[in-house]
Amino acid sequence: MTAPSDETPAAALPAAEAARLAARQIDQAKEVGRGIAFMVVAIALFSFMDGLVKWLAPRYPIMEIVFFRSLFAFVPLGIFIFRTGTLGSLRTQRPLGHIFRSFMGLAAMSAFFYAFANMPLANAVAISFAAPLFITALSVPLLGEAVGPRRWSAVVVGFIGVIVMVRPDAGIFDSVAMVALSGTIFMALAMIFVRKLSRTETSAAIVFYFSLSATVVSGAFMPFQWVTPDLPDLALLIAVGLIGGMAQIFMTNAFRHAPVAVIVPFEYTAIIWAVLLGFFLWGDIPGLHVWLGVAIVAASGIYIVRREANLGLRRGVARPLQPKR
Repeated sequence: MTAPSDETPAAALPAAEAARLAARQIDQAKEVGRGIAFMVVAIALFSFMDGLVKWLAPRYPIMEIVFFRSLFAFVPLGIFIFRTGTLGSLRTQRPLGHIFRSFMGLAAMSAFFYAFANMPLANAVAISFAAPLFITALSVPLLGEAVGPRRWSAVVVGFIGVIVMVRPDAGIFDSVAMVALSGTIFMALAMIFVRKLSRTETSAAIVFYFSLSATVVSGAFMPFQWVTPDLPDLALLIAVGLIGGMAQIFMTNAFRHAPVAVIVPFEYTAIIWAVLLGFFLWGDIPGLHVWLGVAIVAASGIYIVRREANLGLRRGVARPLQPKR
């Protein structure tokens, strides 16, 4: 009878390690799956908020809608900040930076809300997809970041997609599409300031002071632009803020559970919701130029995000809590 070998435990060790590795991979896959699910829900919520904005905009001033969007977003955001114990993280070392970021974010939100009111929802959302292109281009002069020829090529191709979408031959300079494009630029500038702030500020502080600033500034317009809503519209205006705040929380959780390069491509599912809402509520059908432009811009944006991830660039640390619009 052969005596038990001293190597038996050692021989079993690789199998145990393999089992632990497999379990860890399964857990990581589940985490990524949760992140993707959170992002899909976040984009759906943002899309329904956009639809509500478009529904309400013909009857109420844009700044009044911005006021409700900013004020009632504090309800879910306040609960989130309180439950995660991040009240102490609201301290800031750079109040002036928050002011600049808030101005850019407010300008972007106002421009997009105006665009939603005056052009097909899918067209406005499609134009907003160009934000990563502007962020990459503006990061060079404003942040001093190095952008290689591959990403510059992706930016150029992406801008071709933007031109396809807005169609200069259709009177772009007399079109509301310019407002949507301006909103996209302001969004990119806001994210540039977020990158600067994220070096010293928490994401909770950045979103809190933006929401506070947007509420105060838009509230200053209310004595001059206030239109008293009836009860159904009041409920919808409040819903704009609540849904926007919840969307921010879901997006935060998405980035917490999965890498940026995995999550960001799912932002482009917004075009699906925009097309469905636009068709069923307003009978809008995007033209071929919109679909072609979206394909080009989305491909360029996804390439840029994945290229940055491969290069290990630490961008957009505070992005998860930033309102898209």
